[in-house]
Amino acid sequence: MENHPKHLFVYGTLKRGLCRAFALAGQTFVGDAATRPLYRMYNCGTYPGLVKSHRGLSIRGELWIVDEGCLDRLDEIEGVAENQYQRESIDLLHPYQQQQVEAYFYRYDISGLADCGDCW
Repeated sequence: MENHPKHLFVYGTLKRGLCRAFALAGQTFVGDAATRPLYRMYNCGTYPGLVKSHRGLSIRGELWIVDEGCLDRLDEIEGVAENQYQRESIDLLHPYQQQQVEAYFYRYDISGLADCGDCW
């Protein structure tokens, strides 16, 4: 199988220096990035959940280039099979607005969760 690296926006515990940063070991850090103001981030306890919102903010995070093996590990960590998160396209601001980028979006109910603002 051929490996097709992807751009991935991370906004929570996968960011450098945080508890799940180890999962991006060996991948390529591109730089700090921010989304278009189309999203909100909620406090799910020890991690954030990103959702699309008509009252969106520009969420701050990091852009990475990751390989398929890393994406498989991250899908497992993020509970994709359990429908906790789903990897989807995300819109970033300059200088990354032309890049095809994915992020993990929270799929569980956000009712009663505290809004995190623009940065975890």
